[in-house]
Amino acid sequence: MATNVFVLGLDEQNHEVLLSLPHDRDYRFLPLLGLDELGQDREVDMPGLLSLATDRLDSFPGTVDAILGFWDFPVSSLVPLLCRDRGLPCAPLEAVVRCEHKYWSRLEQRAAAPEAVPRFTEVGLDTTDKPEGLSYPLWVKSVKSFSSELAYRAADDAEFRTAMDRIRAGAGRIGASFQWVMDRVRLPAEIAEVGGVAALVEEEATGDQLTVEGYVRDGVPHVYGIVDSHRYPGTSSFLRYEFPSTVPEEAGERLGALSERVVSRVGLDNVTFNIEYFHDPRSGAIALLEINPRHSQSHARLFELVRGVSNHEICLRVALGEEPELDRGGRYAVAAKWFLRRFRDGFVSSVPTAEDVARAQGRVPDTRVEIVARPGRRLSELPIQDSYSFELAHVFVGARDRAGCERGYRACAAELPFTIRDTDTED
Repeated sequence: MATNVFVLGLDEQNHEVLLSLPHDRDYRFLPLLGLDELGQDREVDMPGLLSLATDRLDSFPGTVDAILGFWDFPVSSLVPLLCRDRGLPCAPLEAVVRCEHKYWSRLEQRAAAPEAVPRFTEVGLDTTDKPEGLSYPLWVKSVKSFSSELAYRAADDAEFRTAMDRIRAGAGRIGASFQWVMDRVRLPAEIAEVGGVAALVEEEATGDQLTVEGYVRDGVPHVYGIVDSHRYPGTSSFLRYEFPSTVPEEAGERLGALSERVVSRVGLDNVTFNIEYFHDPRSGAIALLEINPRHSQSHARLFELVRGVSNHEICLRVALGEEPELDRGGRYAVAAKWFLRRFRDGFVSSVPTAEDVARAQGRVPDTRVEIVARPGRRLSELPIQDSYSFELAHVFVGARDRAGCERGYRACAAELPFTIRDTDTED
């Protein structure tokens, strides 16, 4: 009998990764709400999405054995809402909200690991002056966003006011829908008063950025990998994710212990997670950036290239109530996801063709290219971008060493022609 696994927002890339997992049974990976229906680029209708997904599951003639999701809100909230009524393993909805509400999450992080949390405060959207007690440079963020949207660095009062203006204009798109989810869990009075449409202001953390990946099953957290996040020089935009991390073993052990402590504090269970940190290699200091109640789909092919199976395997096993396994021996010593970016807006006249992509992938074995930019649109019209740059393509490369990984990326990128004009229209 087939094991029916429904996946919210199942796209071609993630479907390919799921099909590549080692199968000890007959899995069927079934789409549940397409990315166009989930609408991460517009205001989300949470009651409508929940009703639509429920109707599709209820009308399915077979068993519903697991429900997965690899995306941020609304997927991260829909998974526990849908699983709970079917008795399927999932994270408590309250724990998910506790992680994803940036201010509530900071309060919990500070309670669990005060030494790793920068100074912060919550402010209303009408705020125009820097909060007392905090020093520049600051990061100003909506209390609910994703993929670095509505996150701005402010080095002085003018930049702070500009950041608040941008957050004021955009926070309601996700925050109002997130409020609907918040209303379905028990909230501390302080968080209920803040709500889903507000801003978090915190002092800047510095160091090398990295991500700890893990899972919790039956209340016990486990860490299974650390991925380095390298940025374009002088920016906050990612150049590549690289696995395995080069962080010293002692620091890795501290990061693992800290992650397990924080995850237990926020109450995550029966779910994968990733936690973003900064590590200062000179002082050894660790600063926690944020907790995500899901694994990173961006790291899936990195684990596959190095360990022989992607981290989707962990997510699948936990969703089925089984103990995961993630080390089958991969082909490469190091792997990276590279971000080909442009740092100013423009009209996309053309993108690499299928033949261009095939030629690029043929330059380096096991390389994968994903084109993000879309012809006939401005880069600023693409959803899920950070606040300072625009993604053109993703390039996944495995190699024997880091230098070889970079050579492979540059060889592939050289075969990817984009035509982007600075004018507003194609003419």
